[in-house]
Amino acid sequence: MFIDDKILIGKNDEKELFILPSMANRHGLITGASGSGKTITVKVMAESFSSAGVPVFVSDIKGDLSGTCLPGEMTEKIAGRLTNINIDPNSFATKGFPVVFWDVFGKDGHPIRATVESIGVTIMSRMLGLSEAQEGVLAIAFKVSKDKNMRLVDLKDLRVLLQYIGDNRQDFTMSYGNVAPQTVGSIQRSILALQEQGGDVFFGEPALDINDFLRVNANGFGNVNILECVELFKQPKLYSCFMLWLLTALNNTLPEVGDLPKPKIVFFFDEAHLLFDDMPKYMLTNVIQVVKLIRSKGIGLYFISQTPKDIPDEILAQLGNRTQHTLRAYTPADQKIVKAVASSFRVNPNFDTEEAIMGLGTGEAVISYSNEKGEPNIVEKATILPPQSMMGAIDDSTRLMVMSRSEFRGKYEVAVDNETAYEKITAEVTAKKEEEEARKAEEEKAKLEAQKAKEEAKLEAQKAKEELQKAKLEAQKAKAEEQKKKATAKKKSRLDKAIDSAATSAARSLGTKVVNKVFKNLFK
Repeated sequence: MFIDDKILIGKNDEKELFILPSMANRHGLITGASGSGKTITVKVMAESFSSAGVPVFVSDIKGDLSGTCLPGEMTEKIAGRLTNINIDPNSFATKGFPVVFWDVFGKDGHPIRATVESIGVTIMSRMLGLSEAQEGVLAIAFKVSKDKNMRLVDLKDLRVLLQYIGDNRQDFTMSYGNVAPQTVGSIQRSILALQEQGGDVFFGEPALDINDFLRVNANGFGNVNILECVELFKQPKLYSCFMLWLLTALNNTLPEVGDLPKPKIVFFFDEAHLLFDDMPKYMLTNVIQVVKLIRSKGIGLYFISQTPKDIPDEILAQLGNRTQHTLRAYTPADQKIVKAVASSFRVNPNFDTEEAIMGLGTGEAVISYSNEKGEPNIVEKATILPPQSMMGAIDDSTRLMVMSRSEFRGKYEVAVDNETAYEKITAEVTAKKEEEEARKAEEEKAKLEAQKAKEEAKLEAQKAKEELQKAKLEAQKAKAEEQKKKATAKKKSRLDKAIDSAATSAARSLGTKVVNKVFKNLFK
């Protein structure tokens, strides 16, 4: 409840336990065993901040925070709790609060999208579970994207850019560093795994405007932004990286404002241990730095987990508003944890904090919030107020009604696909392919023309050979004819000579006979 400009969370017989709005950005911690009442505490805090005009963001892992949009019911149990802490049930107003439902998968709330480039190398590497060497190649991809103005919006952009770098690694090695094909292949497999977890839905545009979480309605109530996490929480790594991105986005987006009368927004990080499980040291150092600095931007962070040991010590030191529900100590290790938790509070001489923590009932807590000077108050035992809104989940029709009346209806529902790395690289690869195909076509054409010319030359050579052969045959024939003529002429010459000789001989013989006969006749 928001009373007298204070956020009332719990009460005992003597005191009311308030969070001062001006100290709410000193961050906080809500811890306790399962079933101890942490969710109700978160709900009461969210309602109270909303009533104070402070927007709230809370992740709903079990689906039981959605009832915040409807008025609660004054049951006997709630009336009894109020009576036990000296609050008149008739003075306790049940009411609903301005709720905006969000959902990474876009099913039970307005879609929340982010671009790959806005996630950044560090968180993207954690999301993909990359090694140090693989993260180095991812960093190269991000740098190439920036240098070549190839935006990384969704996973297909990242996938095609990595393939592009791998295929042309010789062009990037000197300027950006070595890119091993095996490393690219490993990252591609991690991207595929992320896609199967629903990453394809989360990455894209229109991207979330973080300022949309900072809205206050016309009645001065801060919006209660509820992230539906029932499905998202089934992918713990995706959930933790998403929350880490939100934290980083807030820090990078909002300006420095110093100390304000009340926060600009309060974030509740449920199952906070997932944020820090297996977190590399360098990343943890960055998160610690963000937690230290973000309060100067008017942001309050409240971590929710089972025990404070789930939170790194350096972050614990920054959490000034603590609500500790019961812890069960069945083993020496559990008892050691309880003792450490008890010792972290400012001692109250009226009770033993360690015993108090183990003896708390459901809905009870030991509480220490920051005073006006930012110092922790003495720890007190208290009963947490009941929520003013409905406890439990709403039905689908009520959710649809709330979403239909939302100021963000239609802003994020339809995904858009602008020109990004995928389109640019696809166009470049297509142009190169077409150019290569044209070059190959020209080469093939030249090859065919050369082959044709070769065949034509061969035919010409064959024709010339045949002509030469023919001429040779003709020459041989002419030579044979000439030889034949010469032989004939020679034969004829010999015949003529023989005839002449014979004729001469005959003539001589005949002449001799004729002469002899003449002379013989003369001299008779």
